[in-house]
Amino acid sequence: MGFHVKLKGRTPAQNKAEKEARVRSGDTHAALVFDGEQCLGWCQFGSPAELPEVKSRRLYEKGLTTLPDWRVTCFFTGKGFRGRGVADAALGGALAQIAQYGGGVVEGYPEETDDRKVSGSFLHTGPMSAFENHGFTRTRPISPHRWVVSRSVP
Repeated sequence: MGFHVKLKGRTPAQNKAEKEARVRSGDTHAALVFDGEQCLGWCQFGSPAELPEVKSRRLYEKGLTTLPDWRVTCFFTGKGFRGRGVADAALGGALAQIAQYGGGVVEGYPEETDDRKVSGSFLHTGPMSAFENHGFTRTRPISPHRWVVSRSVP
């Protein structure tokens, strides 16, 4: 929910209930990665209107010239499945869905690990390698290890 609304003052129960309501109403987008019937992880994406909150907002807005058509904001990979390409597969699925919706400029905000050990909690915006594997280019840094990356989807 952190990319949908400001979280300050909200309880986890409120966030869970609102996310479920958005999913049931079709007001949120995600690409899910399955192995058979088991969901291994997902990638959240949407328009800036759907996902107005970004991390490092001050630096993000400082270099902003035009809003993208789409944002890729959040990844989740289930415990025991990390390091197996789930985020890469989820991003590929999100890009395929974006193409079906008409494409456009897509932005992401991945964490650059620079070969350092990084807690999975810092990789919720996705690993840089997944974005680079899908043709994104670095546009500008917005924190010491986070970048705005973008690409066009036909």
